[in-house]
Amino acid sequence: MTVLAVITEFVDALRLIVESREAQTGDVQVGGLGEFAYFTGQHLLVSGVALGVAVAVALPVGLYLGHQNKGEFVAVSVSNIGRSVPSLALLGLFIAFAGIGFGNVALVLCLIAVPPILTNAYVGVRQVDPDTVDAAKGMGMTGLEVMRKVELPLAAPLITSGLRLATVAVVATATIGPLADTLTLGRPIINNNVYGEAGPLAGAIAVAVITLLADQAVRIAGRAVTPKGLRLRSDQERESGPNVPSLKRGAQTA
Repeated sequence: MTVLAVITEFVDALRLIVESREAQTGDVQVGGLGEFAYFTGQHLLVSGVALGVAVAVALPVGLYLGHQNKGEFVAVSVSNIGRSVPSLALLGLFIAFAGIGFGNVALVLCLIAVPPILTNAYVGVRQVDPDTVDAAKGMGMTGLEVMRKVELPLAAPLITSGLRLATVAVVATATIGPLADTLTLGRPIINNNVYGEAGPLAGAIAVAVITLLADQAVRIAGRAVTPKGLRLRSDQERESGPNVPSLKRGAQTA
């Protein structure tokens, strides 16, 4: 395929996003800003519900396990299972046993989001300097106060990293929604017989844009709640190159 052909397809995909056209199958109009805005809203809605539930479940569990200095097997297992189970297989399983619908798609996406959130919360708390924790306890802080005022702020960079991983995975995977009768930006990607050859590329462009925006929104929010000293250290580590998170205390953050 020539460069000109690639550019032509890209432009045609952009036109589908901003201008409606007749469907490949008949007189129905498809595409345009109105339709893509609706798909985007539904896409963000199901992704937001899934992420909200995942955070509400996985974050407290990860913080608690890290604070108690136990549960490494749980964190590792959840992380490995989350990486190995295909999202389509999960969706097929839920469709087989519970039918189609918004709830099933949100649940599948939630299960995808849980592993990075739980694992990074656990690792982040485990990495907090033991001397800092001991000093906080020496000042009379309770276990809950140590977790809330010391461990959680210090673990914020790695927790944010886990949230970003979960956000990107969920928003990108929400394209499977139409397979379970839930409209998302996956509709033009999957139904290219209706939207034509421009459909998959137009949907992919829209998904890529909102995924990048969602990732940056989480990054900015996480940076806002991270102590200034840790932000500076994170910037220095980013300049020196990425590190791989470890489930051992004292490992460098990603």
